[in-house]
Amino acid sequence: MEQNILDQLSHCPLFADMSPIEIEIALSDAKWSTVHYDAHDIYALAHMPYRHVDIILSGTLICRMSSLSGKQVEVSRLHGGNIIAPAFVFSKNDNLPVGVETGTPVTVFRMRKPEFEQLLRDNWQLSMNFIRVLSNINAFLTKRLKVLSLYTVREKVAWLLLERAGEQGSNIIRLFRSRQEIADSFGIQKFSLLRVLADFQKEGAIKINGREITILDRQKMK
Repeated sequence: MEQNILDQLSHCPLFADMSPIEIEIALSDAKWSTVHYDAHDIYALAHMPYRHVDIILSGTLICRMSSLSGKQVEVSRLHGGNIIAPAFVFSKNDNLPVGVETGTPVTVFRMRKPEFEQLLRDNWQLSMNFIRVLSNINAFLTKRLKVLSLYTVREKVAWLLLERAGEQGSNIIRLFRSRQEIADSFGIQKFSLLRVLADFQKEGAIKINGREITILDRQKMK
């Protein structure tokens, strides 16, 4: 196996606590391939069955959900190291609820489901890592449901900014979605989002420069 593939797989939570040599040994008897997509390609349409297991080696995938009226909302972005739709690998209903397209050129590491199942049977560490991936998804969705159903608009915006700061490891954060896309993802009006951001800035909690936002005082965001 090429060293660059091993290096990229080492960033995937499926192979957590495994060295490149251990990853190579675990995959030595497995059948796999790499698949490349150009930028703005369709990876999957909503409600298509998920027939294989893909791990992103490089690039970005954008997941969007459509309403009955045809309006699309970006729900997540997947990057190198992410397993695509792990919760649907062994689901009885494996139809993806979102449409997925490439934001940049993307290369994925692909295995057929039977091959992946055998891989988990043969390696205890991989099995535990996959269970942990699914558990983390469940924890994330539970937290997300709480934010969407119980938080006020102000609390939702504060949660978003603090989450991005944690992900980016800095109080200076970059928002990769438009204000409208962010508002849609929370089910709120764009005006409400802009008003809260303006209030935070007026109160000295943040400083706004386009899509770059600097968190100045976290306590003032409560």
